[in-house]
Amino acid sequence: MSKDKIVVVGAGPVGALAAIYAAERGHEVEVYELRSDLRDESTVPLNFTKSINLALSERGINAMRHANRPALLESVLDETIPMHGRMIHGERGGELFEESQQYDIHGRFIRAADRGMLNKRLLDELESLPNVKLFFNHKLTGADFKRNQAWFEARDPASTSRAPEIQVPFDLMLGCDGAHSAVRYHMMKYTRTDYTQSYIDTLWCEFHMPPTSDNTFAISPNHLHIWPAHEFMFIAIPSSDRSFTCTLFMPSSHFTTLDATPSSLIPFFNTHFPGIADRLIPSSSLTSQYATNPHLPLISITASPHHALSSVAILGDAANAMVPFYGQGMNAGLESVRLLFSTLDSHPSSDRAEALAAYSAMRVPQAKAICELAMNNYQEMRSDVRSPVYRLRKSIEEKLSVWFPRLGWATQYSRVSFENVPYDEVVRRARRQGQVLGWWLAGLVGAGGMGAAWVGVGIGLRWWRSRR
Repeated sequence: MSKDKIVVVGAGPVGALAAIYAAERGHEVEVYELRSDLRDESTVPLNFTKSINLALSERGINAMRHANRPALLESVLDETIPMHGRMIHGERGGELFEESQQYDIHGRFIRAADRGMLNKRLLDELESLPNVKLFFNHKLTGADFKRNQAWFEARDPASTSRAPEIQVPFDLMLGCDGAHSAVRYHMMKYTRTDYTQSYIDTLWCEFHMPPTSDNTFAISPNHLHIWPAHEFMFIAIPSSDRSFTCTLFMPSSHFTTLDATPSSLIPFFNTHFPGIADRLIPSSSLTSQYATNPHLPLISITASPHHALSSVAILGDAANAMVPFYGQGMNAGLESVRLLFSTLDSHPSSDRAEALAAYSAMRVPQAKAICELAMNNYQEMRSDVRSPVYRLRKSIEEKLSVWFPRLGWATQYSRVSFENVPYDEVVRRARRQGQVLGWWLAGLVGAGGMGAAWVGVGIGLRWWRSRR
């Protein structure tokens, strides 16, 4: 790539990492952010909630690893909390129980990361680079991707006057400005874009679980905790201050019912999420948090292509926003940064349009696949984790990965969270593994014995080898 001026819109984790990648290649980089400095605790998030926890896994870590800033990655990882599996909570025979479900038979884990910490580390790193300029309180109002010109309102938060508009030239604009992306909106005027936006009939509300009186974690800090209730669920993710950030996911009709009868909230929790009210969160706090914290929608967005001409590309939620149930939203966005710059690096600077087209052709099906996986994982988290069939398949797949390592057998979850296999390839491999397991179970049931079952799985494994 030649040395160009790259304008990044959006200073969240994806935008900040994209700016680091661009600066590392010697480009002149300008980052424009709608909000005030995201390192300032008073800055209000775009979704009006202080949700702070993220699940950082291999794809996001690998993207930061390839930024060639080892001290940055080390400082981020030092501030994370390992989560080795899910802890399923419930009540049986009047007694509370916990059941740990390991994420990975090989001991790999995901990490709970503080959103503010991660953003601060990335922005501090950007500020240390001489070829990067940061502009906060700047709203993108227009873009001409043929003439490579953009217009921003330079806002003064203390002023009520109309913000002046500035014109900014660029060689390449990267839209990392979230699900309601202004860059995507203007980009769609310059290319035929297939675009979908859908809301699922589930809202979410955030809660805070404090540390115990002796300042320890109230429950295991090394798990993602789930209270599954079929139609809905309550989850808890650890924070570095020994608290937990918790989220209630539930169909909107249930929120409507609880809103109409506030006194039913605690009985509802005691029925569906036993052990939370009073034991982990005081009932008075649970009630006030439910009433005060917003009940927010969940959006899923896909767009194709992820670029226009030779002058703009979109990444992260701007290109593919997903529901949070696979913990891949940020990881997928960071991975997109790595893949975009890898594609640009592999093409001569004179062929940027070709490079961006190649990036779109590769990333669009991958993004569509993870959006669908995230949607499907909601069923797994709120219901299937209690299913004997789900646990049997997980156990078989994990054992096959240990007994026959040369086959490359793995669970779908481990490929998504602990590997860098393209998301669409993950789906294809999971489908083929499902067929093999189907033959195995058919042999077991149809022939009435384990011998026939292993004949079935043997045939399946030979087919698997031929199709890998």
